[in-house]
Amino acid sequence: MNKGITICLLGLLVLPASFVEAQHTNSIPRIGLLRSGSAKSVAADQQAFLEGLRDHGYVEGKNIMIEYRYADGKADRWPKLAAELVSLKVDVLVVAGVGVARAAREATKTIPIIVGTAGDLVRPGLVASLAKPGGNLTGSTNLSPDLGGKRLELLKEILPKAARIGVLWHQPAGLSDDDEEMKEVQSVAPQFGVAVLPFGVREAHEFENAYVSMANSKVNAVVVLRSSLTMFNRKRLTELSVNNRLPSLCEGNEFSVDGCLVTYGPDLLYSWRRAATFVDKILKGAKQADLPVEQPRKFELMINLKTANQIGLTIPPNVLARADRVIKERRQEAGGR
Repeated sequence: MNKGITICLLGLLVLPASFVEAQHTNSIPRIGLLRSGSAKSVAADQQAFLEGLRDHGYVEGKNIMIEYRYADGKADRWPKLAAELVSLKVDVLVVAGVGVARAAREATKTIPIIVGTAGDLVRPGLVASLAKPGGNLTGSTNLSPDLGGKRLELLKEILPKAARIGVLWHQPAGLSDDDEEMKEVQSVAPQFGVAVLPFGVREAHEFENAYVSMANSKVNAVVVLRSSLTMFNRKRLTELSVNNRLPSLCEGNEFSVDGCLVTYGPDLLYSWRRAATFVDKILKGAKQADLPVEQPRKFELMINLKTANQIGLTIPPNVLARADRVIKERRQEAGGR
């Protein structure tokens, strides 16, 4: 009799501990992180986001959990992966790009969605306005009113005689980040005395033909617009630019590290650190509908001198002096401020 009572008491002592542990685990906030590329292709963004979380006191695996989903460059996977994260009942969804944001929004109208970076969020109806987004989505946009003009201005400084600029862009069936940027570049081209020739692609296997068409059209340089497709294939694109001896200007320092001649655009790593701030506010009770969408605050100019040497191009000293970072060898950075 006494032995049975002892075993029963021991069981009661053990069960509460397990119960408390389970309750503790369940109380930890969970983030669903959905990216259109691969884990490797978005590693820098992801690291910046984790650093931002740590700045707010969150340490993955201790007081916050993250569910990762990667589409590996396949847009048709976005809806399924978004639905998976929603089914896990995550507290916040974090995404990037208009297409992925749309997939997340279609998967849930209640879970807060934070956009790390994307193009125009107003035009496709993802937010009501930048100041008052409404709904369950907010975050950061990478669009700047004069970004297209600054890129063409840079190209003209590097190539004063350039008259024909090719623009490589992802041309999906529907609204995309690239769609708006393409229009912006075309609208400002006359100010710089250049003709802009668009080369749209829908799939990665079309890149080679696009560069053949650029060569046949005798373009002097190419602007590669950032999208999930071009980001995932950036090494191949920079190789094609070098092989065709086409100076290339891209958006995002990952492109320059992988061989793009010049990159100019918003500091997207800063945007990803800001995404962590949005998450922190949501977890502390803020309503995403009341958090204004942020526009770019910091811009970065990066130059790859190794690529310049490969295509036989000299970067003017005044452009080099303005660079935030200069790459002299692949994956080796020097200089900057």
